[in-house]
Amino acid sequence: MAAETHSAWPVLDRGRASPVGPPVIDLLLPPGVEHAEAFGDLAGARLHPAEESAVAGAGPERRAEFATARHLARRALSRLGVTPAPLPAGPHRAPRWPPGVVGSITHCAGYRGAVVARRTGFAALGVDAEPNEPLPVTVLRRIATERELALVADLLVRRPDVRWDRLLFSVKESLYKTCAPMAGQWPGCDRTDIGLDATKSAFTARLLSGPGPGSPPYGTFDGRWLVRRGLVLTAVTRPARPGPC
Repeated sequence: MAAETHSAWPVLDRGRASPVGPPVIDLLLPPGVEHAEAFGDLAGARLHPAEESAVAGAGPERRAEFATARHLARRALSRLGVTPAPLPAGPHRAPRWPPGVVGSITHCAGYRGAVVARRTGFAALGVDAEPNEPLPVTVLRRIATERELALVADLLVRRPDVRWDRLLFSVKESLYKTCAPMAGQWPGCDRTDIGLDATKSAFTARLLSGPGPGSPPYGTFDGRWLVRRGLVLTAVTRPARPGPC
């Protein structure tokens, strides 16, 4: 699975790749969001001591992946005009961003990326990258509603070049990363209604209810998706404005 590992989600295999390649994630981002990415691990990436606890006991590949992602996040902060800082893991294992900043990190087989923005412009960000490969059926049934299963089945017939099952997984990862920091909780995959647009490379995500009984709906999130270089990438950018999550 891409990005930070969440206990409620299955862990998928990771790999390594060359760090050289044309940019991809910037095609999903609006003005005001900065990014940095690599198609593999960077030899010069180092962890700050405050970040070490997040990978205590991890093997060398996991450490290299984690260090590269943190290095890219600091590079994106520099592009935003923010002094790079340690990014220890916070709630939900997401990075603790500097004051006034929101962001998201992802890493999967062959890709690492980070996006950041100022809170004055964005309430939250969520990005995810996955291999454009079939999602295990057991995982799909864990994360999809019956309506979403039917949607994915239809799209796989109409456009088999896109692994819509994996794309749905990625959408929910990006949605998790967007909403969990805002609400402090994740309502669960069964409380979502995802609409995938095959022609505009866009999606909508409605959270049908909050994490507890009687919670109000979180509302609708808009996002974009992309398939490039054997990857599926998704991004949700939540503008800063009054209203529910």
